[in-house]
Amino acid sequence: MKLKTKYILFIIILHAVFLGLSYIILEHNKIIFIVSEVLVIVSILISISLYKQLIRPLVYLKEGINAIKDRDFNVKFLQTGKNEMDELIDVYNQMMDALREERTRQEEQHFFLEKLIYTSPTGIVILDYDHQIKQINPKASEILGTDPESLLAQLEPLKPGESKTVRLGGINTYKVQKSHFIDRGFARMFVMIEEVTAEIFEAEKNAYGKVIRMMAHEVNNTVGPVNSIINMALDTPDLWSSGDKSSLKNAMQVAVARNQNLNLFMRNFADLVKLMPVNKLRVDLVKVVHSVSDFMHSKAQQHNVKFDFDLPETAFYVLADVQQLEQALINIVKNAIEAVEERGNIMFTLDTKLKKLTISDNGKGISEELSEKLFSPFFSTKKDGQGIGLTLVREILLNHGFEFFLKTVRPGQTDFIILLG
Repeated sequence: MKLKTKYILFIIILHAVFLGLSYIILEHNKIIFIVSEVLVIVSILISISLYKQLIRPLVYLKEGINAIKDRDFNVKFLQTGKNEMDELIDVYNQMMDALREERTRQEEQHFFLEKLIYTSPTGIVILDYDHQIKQINPKASEILGTDPESLLAQLEPLKPGESKTVRLGGINTYKVQKSHFIDRGFARMFVMIEEVTAEIFEAEKNAYGKVIRMMAHEVNNTVGPVNSIINMALDTPDLWSSGDKSSLKNAMQVAVARNQNLNLFMRNFADLVKLMPVNKLRVDLVKVVHSVSDFMHSKAQQHNVKFDFDLPETAFYVLADVQQLEQALINIVKNAIEAVEERGNIMFTLDTKLKKLTISDNGKGISEELSEKLFSPFFSTKKDGQGIGLTLVREILLNHGFEFFLKTVRPGQTDFIILLG
């Protein structure tokens, strides 16, 4: 039973008793009866007035509760002139002001956070309570492509606060950090993906540059004098006039040849360090591709490899350093020929609309494990490889501002893609 009903019943019963008692007095003293009736009427009026004063706060309170349930924090009550009532109204109005300000502040913070996540240069992936993707910003979509779940599966063992460096697409390197925040009392995970390719490349370049310069300095300082001494000995007839010293002479000639090979070996490394700044000119890429294929034609014939072309009939111009671009394409084609090994095809495709050059081979392909190491300095899958070919390609294309990818798209097709614009 409601408090209002209890109060009404109490007033009705109380005044009914008073009326009954006053009726008993009627037979003995009519004046007292009239006075008692007047008092009962006054009591009823006072009870009604008190009822209104007592019930009105409950009515206001109920309306306030309904407004809070509806999340309508604009509902406020006016002063009534009653002290007790006005105190309650003041407290309620202050509470509604505080709630409205808090909601406005939260909405502003939420809007700012949404904008920050959306425009952030760092990839952000927010998970739900079941560790499924709930929200992903444009940068993360660009990095992860159509299969973000594969990366998240790699990060499953990571604990909140831990980070990991991963390489995607064979060239781009990212620092991935896993963390969490509290949402409605429970922890939710999110992943931040930051590209560190440029920083890692710069650190690698500084490291291998110092090593190569030191090696070249020591080799040149040693090989030059040694060769000079040996050549002087070989050019002195008196040393070879007595006895049969042909084997010694042959050995010294072999030593000179080996030293020359060592010089050539070091020169290949030095070329990587001494790469000249890019001198960009307007170059016909179709002509460059044909020039490279002609240069590599004899090597392709040795491996029974055939060149196929899907190139525009008209010229397609790009801004590039023709010598460096030719060197990069020669290294790419050389690797493709060696990947095919025997009797295969290499396809040159130029998409002028997408500004994309693709060099495809039908070799054995690249495993996922190897694809992450291909562009690392000094790494090679060849028995006698130096590990500088793809590193040189990487430096040339990066200096040109061309994006590139090397991947096996399906069994029997490996693509080296260069985005020219």
